[in-house]
Amino acid sequence: MEDKIIEGYNFKEGEVLLFDKPYEWTSFNLVSKVRKQICTALGVKKLKVGHAGTLDPLATGLLIVCTGKATKTIDSYQAEEKEYVTTLKLGATTPSFDLETEIDEKFPTEHITRELIDQTLKDFIGELDQIPPAFSAVKVQGKRAYEYARDGKDPELKPKKLIIKEIEVLNFESTELTLRIVCSKGTYIRGLARDIGKALNSGAHLIALKRTRIGKYLNSDAMPLEALEKILK
Repeated sequence: MEDKIIEGYNFKEGEVLLFDKPYEWTSFNLVSKVRKQICTALGVKKLKVGHAGTLDPLATGLLIVCTGKATKTIDSYQAEEKEYVTTLKLGATTPSFDLETEIDEKFPTEHITRELIDQTLKDFIGELDQIPPAFSAVKVQGKRAYEYARDGKDPELKPKKLIIKEIEVLNFESTELTLRIVCSKGTYIRGLARDIGKALNSGAHLIALKRTRIGKYLNSDAMPLEALEKILK
């Protein structure tokens, strides 16, 4: 393949692209579209393209996409610290801990105050053992956990160590709690919502999730897929 350069981009040698993943897209959807657009523009059939750190379909925000030789650096980006902004719905749970599934149980919320929230969140700072959500891509006996969960089965998942560096309350109104979370690789924010709900003697699930930072890279610097189309044209 020729080392064709478009608008200062050399996709074969390797580029690190920042995208703002749309709601309801899988990370694979975005990577597939990026690969197809670049290959079409370059007039080639194949090009290595991969992403660092999967986002759930119902999450939005920063997705780092690497091309060509830059795909060798993906592991280093995955290991970086992450920042998220998320909104929890208190008083109800879903099997997936987000809006992918319907509410399965409701809990009281009248006792939850801002003071109780602030006190409870202190216990989530530092190193934690977290059990991944059943609706996750963790492998169990050769299959993804979500494959078992979607079949109505309960996969046996082992806790994983992670680090929560910061949790900041951005807003608390009625039964909705918006948080900014800075955490280590491997943190499931949906799992954190589950655990925070339990710690509040209630329940919780995510109704919004956005990744705002990976290491030094900010979602504010990310581009929509349409921006890549303009560059390639």
